[in-house]
Amino acid sequence: MVKLAVLDDYPAISKAYFDTLPSSYAAKLDITVFTEAIPPSELAVTLAPFEIISTMRERTRFPADLVEKLSNLKYLTTTGMKNAGLDLPAFKDKGIIVTGASGPAIPAPAVTVQHTWALILDLASNVTRDHNATRNGHWLDATPLNTTLGGKTFSALGLGRLGAAAAKIAKLGFNMRVIAWSENLTQEKADQLAVRDGLPKGTYEVVSKERLFAEADVLSVHLVLSARSTGIVGHEELSAMKSSALLVNTSRGPIIDEPALLNALEKGKIRGIGLDVFDIEPLPLDSPWRTTKWGQEGRSEVVLTPHSGYTYEETLDGWWKETVDNVRRYIDGQEVSNRII
Repeated sequence: MVKLAVLDDYPAISKAYFDTLPSSYAAKLDITVFTEAIPPSELAVTLAPFEIISTMRERTRFPADLVEKLSNLKYLTTTGMKNAGLDLPAFKDKGIIVTGASGPAIPAPAVTVQHTWALILDLASNVTRDHNATRNGHWLDATPLNTTLGGKTFSALGLGRLGAAAAKIAKLGFNMRVIAWSENLTQEKADQLAVRDGLPKGTYEVVSKERLFAEADVLSVHLVLSARSTGIVGHEELSAMKSSALLVNTSRGPIIDEPALLNALEKGKIRGIGLDVFDIEPLPLDSPWRTTKWGQEGRSEVVLTPHSGYTYEETLDGWWKETVDNVRRYIDGQEVSNRII
C-alpha cells in the first residue's frame, strides 16, 4: 500500500476530495492528513514513511538536507506551479517526481489582487476597527476618520502581473495617480502594460525608489521574493513615507524588514498596514503581530490575514481536484500531469 502525507491542510478540506476516488483505492492508498504545521525539526522523522507527499504552496519547506533524508519519497505534488520552498535540484538528483497544480481557469492575478484591495479598502474605511468597536458598544467615536482614495497616489512596488492588475484597479476604480518602481522597470515597459490594459501611455509613471515611498498614499508590495528583494523595504524607506500613508503586503513577508516595520508601526509612523504575509508562518502565538494592541496609544492601525490571499474556494477546488487526479495517475502507473521535474 502506498503511503501519502497531505501537509498543512489547515481547514481540513482535502479528505472530501480524496473521498471521490473509487472505493478500490482504499486498498491501494493510505492517507495521513496533517492539519497543523509540522515543526521543521520533526519533518525528517515524521515524513520518513511516505512515498507521496502533497504540500500546500510554501507552507512546508523542503531544503536539500531534508530531501536527502526522505529515502521513501518518490513523488511530491505541490499546489500552484511555482514553489520557492522546494530545492528542485535536490529532488532531481534523487529522481523524485515533482508536479504542480495549475488551478481553475480564472485570470491568474485575480484572487491575490482581490485580497490586496480588500486590505486597502479595509484600512481606508476602517472596516475591521469599526466592526470591533460597534460590537463593543461604540458608535462613530473612533479616529482617524475614514479616508478617500480618489485622486490620491497609488505606489506599486513591482509592476508584474499582480502589480499591474492592482494598479489598473487603482486607476479605473478610484482615478488614482499610479507610480511604480522596481530595479529593472522602464517607462517603456510600463507604457506597454498600460496600453495592454486599455489605458494611455504614461498612466503608470515609473519613478525612483525614493519617490515611490515619499509620494505614496497607498503603497502595495508586488515583488517576487529573492535574495535581491529580501529586506528591500527597510527603515529608510518606511521613514520616507507620509504619516497618512497605507501600506499593504500580499507578496512575501521578508521583502519588508520586519524589525524596522514593527518599530515604525509602534511609533505610528504611517496610518496603517494590511499584511497577509509574514517572516514566520504560521504566526507564533506570542508574535507581536498577535499580541500588540495595534491602533491604540499612538500605534498604527494593523489588519492581518493568515496568508489567505490565494486561499479562495475556486482556486483550492481546482488545485485539489488536480492533486487527487495526479495521485490516482501515479498509483495506476500512468503519466502524471503538470510535471515540474
